Amino acid sequence: MSSAQNLAEIEERIAIVSENLRELIEHAAAYSGAADEEEMSRRIAEQEEDLERLKAQREELLRTSRG
Repeated sequence: MSSAQNLAEIEERIAIVSENLRELIEHAAAYSGAADEEEMSRRIAEQEEDLERLKAQREELLRTSRG
């Protein structure tokens, strides 16, 4: 698999995770209750971690492809 394909895949995954975060934040604003808030907070944190990991992968791929 070429670095361009890897980059495209990472970019697509970043877009998906970003959209998931947007939706989770919207849902969190609509829900109330400690259990709901705790679950939403956990899910948002997981998506944020995924997003940061993907961004780091993208940066590494860009850095190595510029070589």
